[in-house]
Amino acid sequence: MILYIGLALSAGLLISLSRQINGRLSLSTSPLQASFWNHLVGFVALLAMGLAVGGLWPEGLKDAPWHAWIGGPIGVIFVSAGSWLIARIGAVSTALLVIGGQMVSGVVVDMWQGVPGALWARSLGVVLILAGMVLIQSRGKTREA
Repeated sequence: MILYIGLALSAGLLISLSRQINGRLSLSTSPLQASFWNHLVGFVALLAMGLAVGGLWPEGLKDAPWHAWIGGPIGVIFVSAGSWLIARIGAVSTALLVIGGQMVSGVVVDMWQGVPGALWARSLGVVLILAGMVLIQSRGKTREA
């Protein structure tokens, strides 16, 4: 379990770093261009790793359902929106809102799939994240005044 926790925390750090880099790039170009370069460079890196390790073309790929392919377009929207938002509302606010959205969708998906766990505890986690967002936003406004 410690390995999984470490991997999840590392992924979170890399997401934050990636959002910052793309946010800076979108300031000098545009969110769409930042997303394009993010995905192009990512594709090249993934292709190189896939060719080195193998397994890029699994069996049954052509039989995959239509919804198996929507992750790519969703990723483009996510990266573009993140690049645009970070430059406008800051890294912490963007991260908290993204995490809040992930928590809400995670709770809904877990409920839909029947994953065991207390709904009240999951909902409380979402409320605490959103409350943190409100707190950070109100604190920033009192400093400006």
